[in-house]
Amino acid sequence: MIGDLKRFTSQSIVKSTQENPRESRKEFLLDFFKKEAEKSSNVKYYQFWRHDNKPIKLWRNKVIQQKIDYVHNNPVEEGLVYKAEDYV
Repeated sequence: MIGDLKRFTSQSIVKSTQENPRESRKEFLLDFFKKEAEKSSNVKYYQFWRHDNKPIKLWRNKVIQQKIDYVHNNPVEEGLVYKAEDYV
């Protein structure tokens, strides 16, 4: 199931990146995904997801909110924006 999700989302993201004329990082991202694919024997074109999985059971609302906050705050932690809501 996770494999199907990763396959579908990676193909969708790569396609969206390729087709979006406003994506300023298009060349950088596609080159990066391509280089990562070259490191793997079972990937032909672009490697988007890591091969390992670490599923986390979302068993309480507190845990779900913690994971949502983590995802939303990543751009802030990486210094891409000052506030999470500023990240598109």
